[in-house]
Amino acid sequence: MDIKTRMHKKDKSTDSNALCDCIVEGMQENKAKDIVILDLRHIENAVTDYFIICSGDSTTQVEGIGSSIVRTSRKELQQKPWHQEGKSNSEWVLLDYIDVVVHIFHKETRKFYDLEELWADAKRTDIPNLD
Repeated sequence: MDIKTRMHKKDKSTDSNALCDCIVEGMQENKAKDIVILDLRHIENAVTDYFIICSGDSTTQVEGIGSSIVRTSRKELQQKPWHQEGKSNSEWVLLDYIDVVVHIFHKETRKFYDLEELWADAKRTDIPNLD
């Protein structure tokens, strides 16, 4: 691997880490619960570097968490999601930042899909709830 490729990978990793921190901050601003970061970088054929998953107690909160993340990432990093899904019913909102994919679930919907179990090979970081 040449130095240019290594530098690009390092910058990309740094950018992904900063984006993860910013997304978690946006989640916490709207009192998201059970925030989990799944590091997928070592998993072969993973479609992204990180999944960040959280829960809201109501569809209104799920929508608010998504809006907070978008607002925070745009303000702090001048980043906006490449793609968004699920805002119409707010049971599961997905924000795709390419290297980081955010899943905001209504708590019951999260239990049903259980993404953490599907990606159990990923390195998992649990973020404590702010009370």
